[in-house]
Amino acid sequence: MSTRDSVASATATCSEKEIVISRVLDAPRELVWEAWTNAKRVVNWWGPRGFTTTIEVMDVRPGGEWRLIMHGPDGSDYPNRTIFREVVKPKRIVFSNAGGKKGGRGVHFESTWTFEDVGEDQTRVTIRMVFESAKDVEFVVREHGAVEGGQQTLARLAEFLPTLGGRSNAAGG
Repeated sequence: MSTRDSVASATATCSEKEIVISRVLDAPRELVWEAWTNAKRVVNWWGPRGFTTTIEVMDVRPGGEWRLIMHGPDGSDYPNRTIFREVVKPKRIVFSNAGGKKGGRGVHFESTWTFEDVGEDQTRVTIRMVFESAKDVEFVVREHGAVEGGQQTLARLAEFLPTLGGRSNAAGG
């Protein structure tokens, strides 16, 4: 496997109460942070393939709120409300999230996103979602494709970064 192949693919694990997804991106950490924390940037890549995002408010600071609606390719809406617990630029974002398909069962989890320098101008992004129960993990994996959706979200971020000056690792993932 070449370095490019390993960079382009995401890894994912599920345990009883958590999902962890990680990917190395061909962009410096500050650029990845900007793409994540700027509402005008995040709408371009947030969510699985085929989804679009409408942001109602995005206040990235401890205690700040992020309200968004993810619009699925089938026309379904997924309103989400996030409260930021910890924001350590450019290393870590921790938030509580509540959301789900409009009219459907809601999902609650605590999420930690870490941004780690790797090599020259690369960043490892790791998403850790911790749920209240194993049943919640089973539900989001089965009903929302959470693992694949997380991998696709990071792939979309990788594809978006070159528009901000990052290199492309869009092949794969």
